[in-house]
Amino acid sequence: MSDPKIVKLLDESSNRSSELPLVSGTLGPACIDIGTLYKDTGHFTYDPGFGSTASTKSAITYIDGDKGVLLYRGYPIEQLAENSSFLEVAYLLLNGELPKPAEFASFEHDVSHHTMMHESLKNFFQGFHHDAHPMAMLAAAVASLSAFYHDDLSVDDPADRKLAAIRLIAKMPTIAAACYRYSVGWPLRYPRNNLEYVDRFLHMMFEVPSEPLQMNPVAAKALDLLFILHADHEQNASTSTVRLVGSTGANPYASIAAGITALWGPAHGGANEAVLKQLEEIGTPDNVESAILRAKDKNDSFRLMGFGHRVYKNFDPRAKIIREMCHKVLAELGVNDPLLDVAMKLEEAALKDDYFVERKLYPNVDFYSGIIYKALGIPTEMFTVMFAIARTSGWIAHWIEQHETPGSRIGRPRQVYTGADVRDYVPTARR
Repeated sequence: MSDPKIVKLLDESSNRSSELPLVSGTLGPACIDIGTLYKDTGHFTYDPGFGSTASTKSAITYIDGDKGVLLYRGYPIEQLAENSSFLEVAYLLLNGELPKPAEFASFEHDVSHHTMMHESLKNFFQGFHHDAHPMAMLAAAVASLSAFYHDDLSVDDPADRKLAAIRLIAKMPTIAAACYRYSVGWPLRYPRNNLEYVDRFLHMMFEVPSEPLQMNPVAAKALDLLFILHADHEQNASTSTVRLVGSTGANPYASIAAGITALWGPAHGGANEAVLKQLEEIGTPDNVESAILRAKDKNDSFRLMGFGHRVYKNFDPRAKIIREMCHKVLAELGVNDPLLDVAMKLEEAALKDDYFVERKLYPNVDFYSGIIYKALGIPTEMFTVMFAIARTSGWIAHWIEQHETPGSRIGRPRQVYTGADVRDYVPTARR
């Protein structure tokens, strides 16, 4: 390689070559720009799961999986978790800078005054079976917002994009709480705009007309922290889905609804729900040792959920933060739940076991978030919905960034075709 900014690729079979420039960002490894590879050599690249492929340039979030680093707009997640609030983090993701007091007051006012959902959505919910999964209702309800706001939405208008972002961040907790209340047969609760973002959501979730909600402050603090930690995570499956759908010119509500369905998978946002289901399978603290042994047995298909991470090859920085909050919540609320005893025993065993330590299979954010949600009384089927509320701020920030980036193109991955070779149609009588 004569030029450190150019990678030269020679295809000896065809005697064709390509000079591929390196693209560097502020942090992280340089990327090889393969945009001309097919034109120059007649070859595509093959990267299942896109593990070595950068799909876009983004200034929102940076992850260093080897060092356990997570930055939102350059700010370490540890500093934001200690000093910020979720709504301030949402502003940061959308605008690139932390807000000044007047800017935050204006943003908070806008969010608070877009929390109501259209009354006709009450009838929309009645179309679902009473035991429909809340994520199914959430995805459908968010997609339906396109029908309410189609007349004042142009994806090419910065003001319309900003208004859509405000609406989504504001209405997502209202819709999420409605999903829960419909599933348990409670009347839907209107948002109380005199409350802060997380408190307002908890009141919509749990307050009943017969008595006011008396809530321990640690509950709102814990949920606000969880929302901060889940607000964005670079080009994960759901964010990539939002960007791919958004690249077609689809409106933000349809794009975010697509992200919700991607998040639902147990390998992504549904992992915290899977953690609790596994704890139920383990049953009691006495069974933890046998579960650890099964997880270490390569001939056993059993795998512990909530341990390790595809990106982080070190301790997940979010898990370090949330672990402390997890223990604080359990101590403050005095929750007596056998499954939480199982979780704590499992955490202790895994952190001491050489097998897990050597492979860096530490408890991740999904492990601890599920425990906190359960301690707060949030039902298991709502865990991924909590994730979606938080991640909406990141999704819409990426959707806006995509539309503000000159030269953005519709996403169109290629493939390696493995089907039948060319063949002639066979008439029915000769088959």
